[in-house]
Formats: sequence, C-alpha cells, structure tokens
Amino acid sequence: MKPIAIILLTLAIAVPATWFATQHFAAPTVATPAGGARKILYYQSAMHPWVKSDKPGRCTICGMQLTPVYEGEKGFEAGGNMVSLSESMVRVLHVQTIGAKRQPLTKTLNVAGMIDDNATRHRLISAYVAGRVQKLHVNFIGAEVAEGQALADYYSPALLQAEREYRLLTGEMRKNVALRLIQMGLTAAQIEALPEKSGDKLTTEILSPIGGTVVSQNVYEGQYVQEGEKLLEIGDFSTMWFQFLAYEQDLPWIKPGLKVDIRTPSHPGKTFTGSITFIDPNFDETTRSTKVRVELENPLVEGRRLLLHRLYADGLVRLDAPEVLAIPRTAVIQTGAEAVAYVDEGKGVYSRRVVKLGRRGDEVVEVLAGLKVGDKVVTNGNLLMDGQAEMNRSFSASPSKAAPALSDAQRNAVENFIKAADAIAAALSKDDLAAFNKAGPDATTVVESLSAAFADRADLADALEKLKEARHLHAAADLDAARKMFLSFSTAAVTVLEPLRKGDKPVDVEVFECPMVNKAVPDAPKKGRWLQLAGTEIRNPYFGAEMLDCGVKVKP
Repeated sequence: MKPIAIILLTLAIAVPATWFATQHFAAPTVATPAGGARKILYYQSAMHPWVKSDKPGRCTICGMQLTPVYEGEKGFEAGGNMVSLSESMVRVLHVQTIGAKRQPLTKTLNVAGMIDDNATRHRLISAYVAGRVQKLHVNFIGAEVAEGQALADYYSPALLQAEREYRLLTGEMRKNVALRLIQMGLTAAQIEALPEKSGDKLTTEILSPIGGTVVSQNVYEGQYVQEGEKLLEIGDFSTMWFQFLAYEQDLPWIKPGLKVDIRTPSHPGKTFTGSITFIDPNFDETTRSTKVRVELENPLVEGRRLLLHRLYADGLVRLDAPEVLAIPRTAVIQTGAEAVAYVDEGKGVYSRRVVKLGRRGDEVVEVLAGLKVGDKVVTNGNLLMDGQAEMNRSFSASPSKAAPALSDAQRNAVENFIKAADAIAAALSKDDLAAFNKAGPDATTVVESLSAAFADRADLADALEKLKEARHLHAAADLDAARKMFLSFSTAAVTVLEPLRKGDKPVDVEVFECPMVNKAVPDAPKKGRWLQLAGTEIRNPYFGAEMLDCGVKVKP
C-alpha cells in the first residue's frame, strides 16, 4: 500500500489541474458518420474510469467533463494497472516519455582506501646465526638501497669458522660447507669470493636481497643479536598498492584491468592512474564487502618517491558494460521489493508494468524483464500516475465477496501450516539456530499439503507458487543466513493466509509487522511480516532477544 501522502499529493495536484483544464480546454468533439448519429452507450470520466453516467455531466470527483463512449468503442479501463489521462491533463502534468533502448551502461564509483607497498616486494632481514652488528652501512629509516648493497658488517664466530673451513677444504667436502654457508645467509657470489677474502677479516657483509626503502630498523652498531632476530625491514616502493573495499552491489561491475583514477591530499590536483590487478575472493560477511587492489607506478623524483607509504587516498572507478536494455532511473518507482514503470500505450492510456532490474548506472538502469525495446516509459509525472493508480484500485474495487467456506481438509492443512510457521519464527525469536534448523524441514511438508488442499483456489495460485519457491529452509550456517531465508518464506506465507483471515469463519492467526527488517537482514525491504499462533505475545524473529517486542499487530 502506498503512503497516504502520495494519494493526498495526487488529489492536491490532479483536482486543481483538472479544473483548470476543463475551464481552458474545450472538450473534444467526435465526428458522426454521414448515415446518422452514433449511439452513445454511456458517459465516463477519463481521470476516474469507475465514474459513469447515462447523461452528460462532470466527474463527481475531479470535475472533469465526462467523455461519451459510443457503440462499438471501448471505454476507459478502470483497472488498477491502467491510468487514463486527457490531452489537457497530459500537458498540465508535464508528462514526459522516452523509449526503452539498448545502450551502454556506465557508472562512476567513488572509493576510499590506503596506499600500501607491494607485499610481494617486502623483505625482513633477520640474523641467520647469533653474532654482533659491527657496523651499519644503512642506519636510518627511509634510506634507499640497491639490490646486493651492503647493509651491515656482521661478526659471528660460527659463520667465521664455516668460512675458514670452506677455504681449507676441497671437492665434495667444500660443497657441503657451501650448503651450510647458504643456510647461514651468504649469497652464492659471497661464497665464490671466499678464497680471496683476507684471513684476518673477522666480519661478513649482510647484503640487501632487493632494492627498496628501509621501512624499519631494529638494531644499532655494537648490538649482539640471536639467531632469527629481526635486523632491518625493506619495502620496494617502486610500485604501490591502492586497496579499497568493494561492496556487494558493486561487484557485478568490477573486474581486473579496469582503470582507476587516484587522488591524495599529499598531491593536490594530481591524479595517479592504475589498473585493478586483484579482487580478494574472501568476502567479508560483516561489512558485505571485499578488498580490491590497484597497482600504481611510483617513480623517484629528486631522490624520493612521489607516493608515500600508507597514504590515505580517494579513487574514481569508471565502470561500463556492453549495451543492455535500459531506461532512465527517473522512470523507475521502487515500491519496497517491487519496481514499476509506466508505459505510454497511446491515446492517453498508461499501463503500470512491474519490471525486473539489473545493474544501476549513473543515469540509466538495466531492465532484465517487464519491458521491450521501443516501450515509451514515463520519466516525468509517473509518481502522480502511481498515486492515481492506487486510487483507481481503491475506488474501482467491487465489494469483496465472502471467501468460500473452508473444507475440513483445508482448515486442517492451514492449522498444520500455521503451527510449523510459528515454530520456525519462535526459534529465530529465541536466537536458537539449532531449533530453526530442526523446524525448517517441516516447512516443505506443510507447504505441499497446503498447496494440494487449495489447488482449486485460483485467487491463491500465484501466492502459493511463491510460497513453494521459498519453502526450502535448508540448514543455515548462522542466524543471519537463517533470517534471510525466513524473510522470503514468511512474506509468501502472509500473502497466502491474508485472504483467509476474512469471511464468516476466518482463519485464526496473528500477523505482525516489523518496521525495520532491513536493519537485521541486509538488502531487505524496510518492513516485513510474520505469522504467530492466535493469542500469543509478539516475539520478533528478525531481531530476537535484541528487540523481541519490536513490531505491530496487523488487522485483517
């Protein structure tokens, strides 16, 4: 049901506008054939099709001149999915349309993240053997070093003894000592140069394994260290990683290779461009996001890197997709989980279409179902049309007929279904995942019985079909997953039982509504309903103990 504000807004605008139109625009005349006057069947309001009269006059609701409907003609449809407007009303309401067409889908995604160094080019320099740092050749953080550059002179009795053995031995024994020297941290080039090393030199050089920047320093000259102790840390800042969080709704767009423009406060007005190289496959269920990595070149300028380590930065990702069927975003009216658009059918008639949407671009949205190429969708005035359609459904609805009496088999199937639905909801209200998983499988059985019992009720066919689609409450891994399953099941269940709560002998069941389900179930509609046994106190299955009494009772 639309908010009452929409209906009031429609009345507030439509009634004065219609009066204006009737006072300034003459009612269209209809030519009669040469053979004589055509027979008028009745007079009808184009704005409120349910208003009919056997005499000329004005609409009793809006004052619009009634339009004659001649023999052989079809009057204005009064269905809730159709809205009829006169030419003058189309002008007054500034109705605008545009054709649905295949077109590229573009979207600009603004992101924020951190600039970090390339983790594959980050090294810790540790002591391979116990010893003393005799001299540091690189003794401050931020120093730039080259691959193979001497970082420190290191004195280690064990290492010194192994070097002497290498010089003295030959053949296979020397090879064995060489392996031990590699284990002590020497490079192949250092081992080959040992025969020329002076016998009275007591230290060995520790060389940098990569070129880069000193990130941290943990030792000083003269310090004794033990095996495995951290000495220095080096990061290669020639390429940097800009990492940001991509949320679930953005993942269909993001792919490796996309260009990203990056800006940082440390370089005002300058843009760095990189490409997405990696999308973390480990999805974070808490934030509903995953990390995306962009690789950036980071050149040396005047002896320093442009991009500093761990800078905050903003990114602009320009996303695009091949041509898809799309319409302007202003043509879509989102009514909870349902999206609708109004299509110009010609001669002032507009039909309400439920559309299935795909990806949302900056200006247009992808349409997966509900429209075809060439359909003229309303981009301006559609909100008033939707309010008018709601009024049409309210005013044109015929007095509801009493629901057929339920047979004993039907009432028994309903009672069993209500008990099962109540047990599942009760388990979630107690935050009891084990009880939910135990009660869930019963849903399949009772839904099948319910569908069989009401197979002859055409008015419940669609609702029962949706309930059958949602009946598989598989074992949930956690309460969040369980509540997401339950929302689909409960929404369908309430739709089925709502008509059965009316009539001479209604089904006795309570229906409650939570006003903020989307806070408990991500990407859910704002409101959600559930069933409980009659006479029971409210117990919210979407929040459980956190807000057990959150919700209101829904009257039949």
